[in-house]
Amino acid sequence: MRGNKLRYGIIGIGKQGHIYANKLHKGLDKNAVLTAVCDISPERREWAHKHLKGVTVYEDHRQLIASPEVDAVVVVTPHYLHPEIAIEALSQNKHVLTDKPAGVYTKAVREMNEFAATKPELLFGIMYNQRSNPLYLKAKDFIGGGGMGQIKRINWIVTNWYRPQAYYDQGGWRGTWAGEGGGVLINQCPHQLDLFQWLGGMPAKVRGYAKVGVNRDIAVENDVTFCTEYENGASGVFVTSTHDYPGTNRLEISGDGGQIVIEQNLLKEKMVIHRLKTKETEFNRVNEKFMPLIPKKTVRLKTDSLTNIRRLFIVSQHINIFRNFSRAALFGERLLAPGAEGINGLMLSNAVYLSSWLDREVTLPIDEDLYLSELNKRIEREKGMN
Repeated sequence: MRGNKLRYGIIGIGKQGHIYANKLHKGLDKNAVLTAVCDISPERREWAHKHLKGVTVYEDHRQLIASPEVDAVVVVTPHYLHPEIAIEALSQNKHVLTDKPAGVYTKAVREMNEFAATKPELLFGIMYNQRSNPLYLKAKDFIGGGGMGQIKRINWIVTNWYRPQAYYDQGGWRGTWAGEGGGVLINQCPHQLDLFQWLGGMPAKVRGYAKVGVNRDIAVENDVTFCTEYENGASGVFVTSTHDYPGTNRLEISGDGGQIVIEQNLLKEKMVIHRLKTKETEFNRVNEKFMPLIPKKTVRLKTDSLTNIRRLFIVSQHINIFRNFSRAALFGERLLAPGAEGINGLMLSNAVYLSSWLDREVTLPIDEDLYLSELNKRIEREKGMN
């Protein structure tokens, strides 16, 4: 600790990592201080020397992990490396905050979780910043407090991820099976997949349809629809793409006790909660009317543009995760996004891929060895295309 502040070291200061570094360096988390960064890119290290005065810059992540000036390691590397580096940092008795997704395939993430469980004295978190969104927190409280009763259905259409061919033509590790591990599910949607299960629970079965290269010259999926079935008989549908414009972002959850609808645009968000005064099953049991209306209370919430600009850009929801992580390390606050929960959203995306590849429904937990075998086939095929 430095002056009762948690000392962070960031591994990977590319597009997202340099944002984290800037915000920590500017002191947006009063309980934190940035003491070190690391990147294999000479250009990025040069940027760090110029803009992050007083911060030690490393080329080798192992040197950063070994530094006595680092209490917590932030992993912002390509996805395949997240579990490997997290385990290495935990083994050196460092707290770990990993970026999303937790990894590319659940077998590696399960190994990471199992190792983290042997270090209960250390914090292990994941950058699920959408869990700090006030609307999703309100929905979580409503569901957790019993307001929804038994959930019947969860549907999410999130197609406002527009990415043109020029986006994919930038090259690099993104948008490839070998470098990133997939397309829209592994790149754009990890937060939504996490919230899908955080709010609605983990399904028992998944049937997925992942279309590769719709109107784009890419080897990974950019158009996905999947259906879920739950132990209690509930169902779900998730639709996403990167080729629709302007697209939609609408989440709808229905239950025995009411309904939640959340709609998001870039700078406008709104939420409607309908809470039935009598659970639908109970109402149905005693009702004698032909076409009745069930009495309900409706709550409408929205966030304005100025609030969203501050929350999303000036401060950012990511800093809320840092603040929570720092307070957890220093004062024992409960983690909003425990790292062990990162496997859940990844299990969903792995299940969708596997279902689509095999053209059949799959049960959860998936066959992890089969998934890895199928993924490796696509990596080898991709190498042949280059």
